[in-house]
Amino acid sequence: MNPVYAGLGTTIFEEMSGLARAHGAINLGQGFPDGDGPIDVRQAAADALFSASNQYPPMMGLAELRRAVAAHYAHHQALPFAESDVLVTSGATEALAAAILALVSDGDEVLLIQPSYDAYLPLVRRAGGVPRFLSLAPPAWRLTEEAVDAAFASSPKVVIFNNPLNPAGRAFNAQEVALLAAACLRHDTIAISDEVWEHVMFDGRTHHPLIAAPGMAERTIKIGSAGKIFSMTGWKVGFVIAAPALLQPITRAHQFLTFTTPPALQAGVAYGLGKEDGWFAEQRAGYQRSRDRLAGALRDAEFAVLASESTYFLCVDLAASGIALDDRAFCLRAVAEAGVAAIPVSAFYAGEEPGNVVRLCFAKQDDVLDEAARRLGAFRKALSTA
Repeated sequence: MNPVYAGLGTTIFEEMSGLARAHGAINLGQGFPDGDGPIDVRQAAADALFSASNQYPPMMGLAELRRAVAAHYAHHQALPFAESDVLVTSGATEALAAAILALVSDGDEVLLIQPSYDAYLPLVRRAGGVPRFLSLAPPAWRLTEEAVDAAFASSPKVVIFNNPLNPAGRAFNAQEVALLAAACLRHDTIAISDEVWEHVMFDGRTHHPLIAAPGMAERTIKIGSAGKIFSMTGWKVGFVIAAPALLQPITRAHQFLTFTTPPALQAGVAYGLGKEDGWFAEQRAGYQRSRDRLAGALRDAEFAVLASESTYFLCVDLAASGIALDDRAFCLRAVAEAGVAAIPVSAFYAGEEPGNVVRLCFAKQDDVLDEAARRLGAFRKALSTA
């Protein structure tokens, strides 16, 4: 077996979801919303299924979707890219894989910002890359000049930047994005910018795409996800925006991964990306209400809830909550004893170091959130009296 994968266990998401099924628990671990997504977007895909071709679409993606992606980002983020700068992939993870396999060779250093999506590290190692780490810490999860300078000291070939940051729920501000961009320019580093949560922003925040920073258009790969934008995680339609010199090698890697993506889903996404601004605002507002509902109930139960600026997630600081368990031990006991599945944030760091922060998904119905908070509150009380 390939040694990169031989040492990997089951992903934390599958592990905790499996435990949730086994215990009949509420699953606030894996990040998928309740509900089926916008009906008009699904209807557009259904119509295409019966009225358009179901044979191989173009390897780069349907022209209508590539145009829609370019128009969407021109409208929402003022990005001046054309249809020819867009590649459609079978989900954002495939986009990441294609970008990493295309750009990273044996011995190339790749900087990962932790906590990080768990696919990054094995993909970098599979490509032969040498991972380096910049670790962020709660409660602020902020990029500082000192930390960035230290992390870039060896001039990594590639940095993978997740903004907004899962699992911390952190939306990096303009100053932090500029700080990272300046480091990339100084060290001739290429940035793979995983921006799948770009539309799930709270409290009036604005997303700052790295590719828009001065000097970064020619050295940034921007990755987006229709599954996250439309709350339909099973669709697995992603897209890459990059300048031609970067997009060409990624395209070559993509053609030998999935080659293409179901055309009906592409048609549905093309329709959805043109929806009115009010729909996107309503989506954000709905998730913000759910965030506030769960956070308020957890605070009432005396949990120390960290700020959630974006994504479907909020985090709880166990130590600040007066809970002596590390995050993995807490999650294993909570799913079995409280009937609520959560994710230990230590799983998003390289190594096996225990942490004290757990992640909960709030993209659920009100009654589910209320019951989960009630169960966790009772579990906390039981721990304090044990």
